[in-house]
Amino acid sequence: VQLQASGGGLVQPGGSLRLSCAASGFNLRYYAIGWFRQAPGKQREGVSCVSSSDDGSTYLVDSVKGRFTVSRDNDKNTVYLQMNNLKPEDTAVYYCATDGVAGSTCPPPGQYRYWGQGTLVTVSS
Repeated sequence: VQLQASGGGLVQPGGSLRLSCAASGFNLRYYAIGWFRQAPGKQREGVSCVSSSDDGSTYLVDSVKGRFTVSRDNDKNTVYLQMNNLKPEDTAVYYCATDGVAGSTCPPPGQYRYWGQGTLVTVSS
């Protein structure tokens, strides 16, 4: 089970980025995928999650509602985090992860077992 997050970069406030979480070694459609972020000096925070395709439910933390959306493209074995109207406080390393349980809905943060490497998002003018 391998996950790889990509798409980070430097963007001005108000700008947009789309992060990708590509899976290898397993069919991502059957698993819940979460997005987390960790800003310098802060604890890791859960940002978003999309349940397995059987369920399809999504979760967004309140601070990103209305700005971020999470989606999956099963044909590409990839989950996306579309981030619009980015703010400096969104600056962080973003990670994707899964609990590795087929057919799961979004699990509690402590149950994620498999993590991709992070991708850095910097929002600054």
